[in-house]
Amino acid sequence: MNKSWIAIAGAGLLAAACTSTGTVERNAAGGAALGALAGAVIGNNVGDGDAGTGAAIGAIAGGAAGAYRGCRQEGGCGTQEPNRRQYYDERAGRYYFYDPQSQRYYWENGQPRY
Repeated sequence: MNKSWIAIAGAGLLAAACTSTGTVERNAAGGAALGALAGAVIGNNVGDGDAGTGAAIGAIAGGAAGAYRGCRQEGGCGTQEPNRRQYYDERAGRYYFYDPQSQRYYWENGQPRY
């Protein structure tokens, strides 16, 4: 059973370094917990009946799946260019976009809009 707690703690610490919003961390922790529970049940009922090993494997798989889901919710874990959808300002005759990280609007050349 100690292996499962080590796996859960390791998955949580590994995911904590990913983002500042917490989506990846929450999903990784939840996935690790659900994976450990499912792994313990499966490990206890299948094979040699070792619930600890099943829980450790389930925690690792669940943590990885939860972290991946959190990354997808945040827009790809920083590997993709942020969504820079442009809007047209008819009065100025120029395009602008919203940057969610700085929470400001910018003209298409990067100058602040306001």
